[in-house]
Amino acid sequence: MTTDSTSLKLKKVVPDAEDFLPILGTDFVELYVGNAKQAAFYYQHAWGFQPVAFSGMETGNKNSVSYVLQQGKIRLVLTSPLKPGGDINRHIDKHGDGVKFVALWVDDARKSYEETTKRGAKSYAEPYVMEDKNGKAVISGIHTYGETIHLFVERGDYNGPFLPGYREWKTKASADDTGLQYIDHMVGNVGWNEMNKWVDFYARVMGFAQLVSFDDKDISTDYTALMSKVMSNGNGRIKFPINEPAEGKKKSQIEEYIDFYNGAGVQHIALATDNIIETVSALRDRGVEFLHVPETYYDDLLDRVGEIDEKLEPLKELGVLVDRDDEGYLLQIFTKPVLDRPTMFFEIIQRKGAQSFGKGNFKALFEAIEREQELRGTLN
Repeated sequence: MTTDSTSLKLKKVVPDAEDFLPILGTDFVELYVGNAKQAAFYYQHAWGFQPVAFSGMETGNKNSVSYVLQQGKIRLVLTSPLKPGGDINRHIDKHGDGVKFVALWVDDARKSYEETTKRGAKSYAEPYVMEDKNGKAVISGIHTYGETIHLFVERGDYNGPFLPGYREWKTKASADDTGLQYIDHMVGNVGWNEMNKWVDFYARVMGFAQLVSFDDKDISTDYTALMSKVMSNGNGRIKFPINEPAEGKKKSQIEEYIDFYNGAGVQHIALATDNIIETVSALRDRGVEFLHVPETYYDDLLDRVGEIDEKLEPLKELGVLVDRDDEGYLLQIFTKPVLDRPTMFFEIIQRKGAQSFGKGNFKALFEAIEREQELRGTLN
């Protein structure tokens, strides 16, 4: 790998992480979807992702088709089956569209596999080499919560558009990007009393450390509650909050997710920007729908969070939330579910020093989610 990659690996910012598994970043997130061509069009034109690579019948792949899109360091892979039966169809039938693979960029996919499986991870794929005229890549994988898979991707000897077996994909009908830069964190929803099991998994199997935890007193409204713990690798580039339901008067968003996804899975992906007003304005103009909090949220905002660089009116008009911690503040907003089932959604986040996750916004956010649940008839 390059010197820059190695320096990322060595810079440890989470002291408690054992970090025997150096991870350089998120390589890609792959979703199994019912219609990859139309999903690719959506992420291009609504979100500003750019076409990168393609795999399908034209490349010799007779069983599935995949479109690869990228914006900043965020790489999405959208995959659909070409034939009836098989794992992709079964996954879509059970879960709807959703995240199947969270691929992690590593120096050594073989070592990553050995280190995790010897600590108890269930093998998904033993290390194998993919190769074409542009070089070779090594891939391995392990099972995590639900049917979500972590792939380890070693691509130091590959110079193609994505991975061997893919060809460059261009289209005239692409849209400008919206200022999205990288994946800040990815949230997993798990079942009742399963959070600590998966927190232990990331600590024991992958060398992560717990950054912060939230209990049902932190994350609750009059009706619903949940628990959450945030796990991070040593260099802080991979952060996985793990959510589980907590007892409440009505059905929480986590229970709704698990009901419709039929099990544990990736609930939302937080995408970072350095100008949330411009990014959210562009996304909204292209049809992306966001949760909206009552305007009263902004009445005492500056008293709660102190001075901020942004003007209050555009934040209020867009529905952007603000929270502060000891290191600075952050701005965040959440989309409505981007799928027909009320499962996966996105968060847009801009950090102005803050390293937290918006604890001060939880109540307003959850009340906004509950209003959507009530419209869907799934709150009771």
